[in-house]
Amino acid sequence: MSGWLPTAPCTPGGCSTHHGAPTGPLVAVSRLLAGVTLVVAGVSLTPLVALLNAATRDRLTRRWAHTVIRCFGLRVSIRFAGEPEPGRGTGVLVVANHISWLDIPLIAAVFPGRMLAKSEIGRWPVLGAVAARGGTLFVERERLRALPGTVRTLATALSAGSRVIVFPEACTWCGQDHGRFTSAVFQSALDAGTAVRPVRITYRAADGRPSGAPSFVGDDTLPASLWRVVAAGGLTAEITVLPLIPAGRHTDRRALAHAARTAMVQGAAAAARSTAAQDAEWLTAAQTAVASDSANLPASSVHQCVSSIPAPASSARTPS
Repeated sequence: MSGWLPTAPCTPGGCSTHHGAPTGPLVAVSRLLAGVTLVVAGVSLTPLVALLNAATRDRLTRRWAHTVIRCFGLRVSIRFAGEPEPGRGTGVLVVANHISWLDIPLIAAVFPGRMLAKSEIGRWPVLGAVAARGGTLFVERERLRALPGTVRTLATALSAGSRVIVFPEACTWCGQDHGRFTSAVFQSALDAGTAVRPVRITYRAADGRPSGAPSFVGDDTLPASLWRVVAAGGLTAEITVLPLIPAGRHTDRRALAHAARTAMVQGAAAAARSTAAQDAEWLTAAQTAVASDSANLPASSVHQCVSSIPAPASSARTPS
């Protein structure tokens, strides 16, 4: 891996703690079989679904993604803040923190769109062709010189009215803390004149505390991560849709990345208090962060990302 790519200090041993009772082995196995079967079925049907009209395709994708998460044993919680999503045909860049392979169906359950993925997936037998047919955009993570071309590709997709989903942390974190947002992908929104929609992903145990069971970090393997998820009891996949950052609000990609990350972190901090009386404060904090490009970034208290050089958005570990 290139040294300029961001990495996170998270490890499975240090970050994958789950607060809650485990499920029985039979339940875990049944969840695993159901989830994997549904994923394979969805991937296989992608070329056919791509032939449908946009509204039908979005509806089927949302249902499939929601059902995938449920099959793996998680409940789904969706929180909205701010104005509704622009109508179909209006390009928008959706940016989210990155924790797990579960992030992909979780975002698709709300925002079906074109995912930015590492180029290695495009070279996978069968699955690579299916991903490309489904509209996935690929980035050469290890080639810094390829980054301007990726930005142009993203801007073209946004200008054509596509919803594009990226993970600007450029690597997976456990959810206890967050990496910096790389600014390169935000240039595509500026070039296309489109809005940015920050979203916050959290996985919670039955008692409401964040759970590390779904995190896919460090030298973790997909089979180990899959088993942790299906064996954990009472998991909830939570996605918080933050206020839209309108096109033209920021003219510099770093300021735009700063505003998106600040909205996500401040919204997460307020939402973590989990009381109805504080919902208004949470929304105000998120909207203030979106409107300002001069607020200071919250100091990281758990982890620090070790690279400061911008990188394409896609986890080196997550099969996105």
